[in-house]
Parts: sequence; C-alpha cells; structure tokens
Amino acid sequence: MLFHAIDAALKLSDDITVVLYHQAERIQKAIEEAYSDEIGKIHFHMQDAKQFPGTGGAMKGVKVKHTKALILNGDMPLVTEASLKALTQGDADINMSVIELENPSGYGRVVILNGKVHEIVEEKDCIPAQKEIKSVNAGVYCVKKELLDRYIPKLSNDNAQQEYYLTDIIKMAVDEDKTVHPVFVAEEEFKGVNSKLDLAHAEELMQHRIKSDLMRQGVIMRLPETIYIDCRARFEGECILENGATILGTSEIISSHIKSHSVVESSRIEHSDVGPMGRVRPGSLLKDTHIGNFVEVKKSTLTGVKAGHLAYLGDATIEEGSNIGAGVITCNYDGKAKYSTKIGKNVFVGSDTQLVAPVTIEDDVMIAAGTTVNKDIAQGELAISRTPLKRVKNFFYKFFGES
Repeated sequence: MLFHAIDAALKLSDDITVVLYHQAERIQKAIEEAYSDEIGKIHFHMQDAKQFPGTGGAMKGVKVKHTKALILNGDMPLVTEASLKALTQGDADINMSVIELENPSGYGRVVILNGKVHEIVEEKDCIPAQKEIKSVNAGVYCVKKELLDRYIPKLSNDNAQQEYYLTDIIKMAVDEDKTVHPVFVAEEEFKGVNSKLDLAHAEELMQHRIKSDLMRQGVIMRLPETIYIDCRARFEGECILENGATILGTSEIISSHIKSHSVVESSRIEHSDVGPMGRVRPGSLLKDTHIGNFVEVKKSTLTGVKAGHLAYLGDATIEEGSNIGAGVITCNYDGKAKYSTKIGKNVFVGSDTQLVAPVTIEDDVMIAAGTTVNKDIAQGELAISRTPLKRVKNFFYKFFGES
C-alpha cells in the first residue's frame, strides 16, 4: 500500500519523507530495495510515537524542503497523480481534501462557508443541522511550509485520546484568518485501509483500474473479473489472458497467450503460450515456447521448447527444438544445494525421465521413457536405463485363487 502512495508522490516531487514507527527497520529496508534508483529523493523520519502519538505527532521533526508540503497517508493505495496534483494548485494557505458522502455517518463533518473551510466537527459534537452535512475530511493536506513550521510545535495532546492531531492545524489557520480551501476528491481514491475488509475492497478497485488500462492498450482478457494482475507487470504486443490467469511480480508478457488458471511470477514470456494450469515461477524466461497443463518451470530459460504436460523444469536451460515428455523432472536439489540442468538443441526427452543435476545433455539426443539420467550425454546418443521386464506365468490365478 505504501509503495502506491510513494509512486504517486514521486511523480510530483523530488523530496519524499516517509514517517516510520512500527517495524521501522523492516519497512525502510523494503523501500530502499524497491526504490534503489531513486533513493536520493526519499528520506526517513522516525516518529517518537511514545512521546508524540497521533497524526500530528508524526509530523514533529519533519523537515520540509519546498514552500509547500503535501501530507499523505500510507494506507491510501488508490490515490493518483492527477488528484494529488489538484491538491497542490492555487495560493491557499492550506488545501484540504474533502469527500462528499451520501451517508456521512461516523465521520467528522467539514463545515464550509463562502467556499472556505470553517471548521471540522467530530460527529459526536455535531448539532442536528451539522449532521446533515455530507462533506467529510479525506485526510490529505497541502500546507505552506511557513504554517507547518509554526503550527506543528503548537499542537497539544489535551484531548480524550491524548494524541497530537494534525486536524488541529485547520483550526489554527482559521483562527488566524488564513485561507483553508476545500478540494473535493473521489471517495474511491482517498479510501483508507483500516481492516482486512477494506484491503480486499481496495484490491478490487485497483484490479479494475489495472485491467481497464491494459484492455484499453489492447490486452485481450477472457472474463477479466476472474484474472489477477500485479501492478508491476508489463505487457507488449498482442497478449491474451484467459479466465483465472494470475500474473504476479515484475512479469513481462510479450505477444503471448496465458491460458486458463495459469500462474506467472516475476518472469518474462515472449511469443509463447502457457497452460492451461501451467506455472512459471520467478526468474524464468520462455521464448517461442509452449508449456502445457501441469507443467512447472522455475528459474529456467526455455527457447523454442515444447513441454506439453506434467513436468517440472527447475534451474534448467533448454534450447530450441527440444521436446519434454510427460512426467519429466529435473532433480535439481540434493537437500543442501541447487544444481543446473543443460539441454541442447533437438533433444527428445521421453516420458517419466529423471534428470539428476548437475547434468549436461548435448544436441540431437534421444532419452528413452523411464530413464534416470545421472551422467552427461554426448551429441547424437541414445540414453536408456530400464530394469528388465519380468513376467510370471499364471500369477493372477495363483494370487487370487482358481475359480
């Protein structure tokens, strides 16, 4: 959720401060890893929440570089650049985000007089006429630096919760006859996430946004409401996603067909088709390749390969023209370490073959069904390992007894 807010903020400013408290080190590390190319624009401030709890307490000690500061909430993943930009416009001392709700019950009301915010009244303090107000505070502000520098040190925790409230700066500004301008925003974008139910709802809205944009760009989706697409995924060319497809992480799908109920995780798929019910795990590259139902590929590169069904290909490199039969697995893990399997061009791997890594299979090789390959195979060879077939005459009748 926080990354979405940071992404939107970075489109407007080169000076982003993230206020941290709970699990601060973990969150800072995740941000530094995700934004390594832009980390110079992101600063961190540790909130002393024990001494200064609340939204106002979070701002104590924050240094503002520019003449205005846009104050966002970390639990608003749906905000967009356009909406935030609207909050930064004009010469008002404070621009305050406001939502119009048909049912504002449970929210503090924003009293607006002559186009300016007059006060924020908590619902429990509202008189009957104020309860009819449909304008509520969305919790995002753009404030002049000069006011923040003066108001934040004046905040008091003399209230029932003994917290420092950022909303108190609105009263300070009104008392000084400063201009507090209401900026009406969409509820969908400024919806906070305060529960698992809110999180699920926000995810639905985000998915609708992501898929609508991709379909406008030309991605074909069958029953799009059944498809899940990570916001970091990228698509190029003519792409088809069938019902139940899941595209996760930093996946790149290029002119490819992802069939029903297949999963692609942080991998690149080029001019290929996956599934139905295929799985491509992180770090894989598929080019001009077909993998079918119940084929799992992990951290492997497949170029011009066919693997029709029921196979596991992990830590492998397989070149063009090779065919992987049903039940083939790369035995890439010995309980301590992972090892690689290398398969050349025009290799036929028969059904139920185990490839015990590390192993190299050169070009133009045939591997018979049921073979366990634990040695390198040279170009042009046939590899076969089978236990001799034993037949016992009349065993069925001896086992079950004569009729």
